[in-house]
Amino acid sequence: MSLFDRLSEDLKQAMKSKDQLRMDVIRMIKAAALNKEIELKKDLDDADLSRIMTTLIKQRKESVEQYQKAKRDDLAGKELKEIAIIEAYLPKALSADEIAQAVSAAIQETGATSPKDMGTVMKAVMAKLAGQTVDGKQISDLVRAKLT
Repeated sequence: MSLFDRLSEDLKQAMKSKDQLRMDVIRMIKAAALNKEIELKKDLDDADLSRIMTTLIKQRKESVEQYQKAKRDDLAGKELKEIAIIEAYLPKALSADEIAQAVSAAIQETGATSPKDMGTVMKAVMAKLAGQTVDGKQISDLVRAKLT
């Protein structure tokens, strides 16, 4: 069953159980996917959907940060619940060790020696981890640390 089919089935279940938050989040994911399909003029695969959901999670995390600064814990809590729902559809996130191994392998493959080579290494790492749930900023920081 594809990820999009799973979202559709879960939306039906959320409607039956009257789970408004889950319905809203799934509809948001499907709308973002539909917009991306229109933009790219092609059907999305599971890896594309995963990237869309990773972007949605990143947006929610930024919102949580802003809400907490504004002392709006009610809204921050809602965003955290949305993050949990979205994360349920993503593959298990890689551990820090697995990411570090991928970065080290990419550095060796590209022959990078200085921070000037960061773009090449980042491209290799992101290609290697395509379809995985990874935080680009975390990878960027790790690459920068290993190249200095």
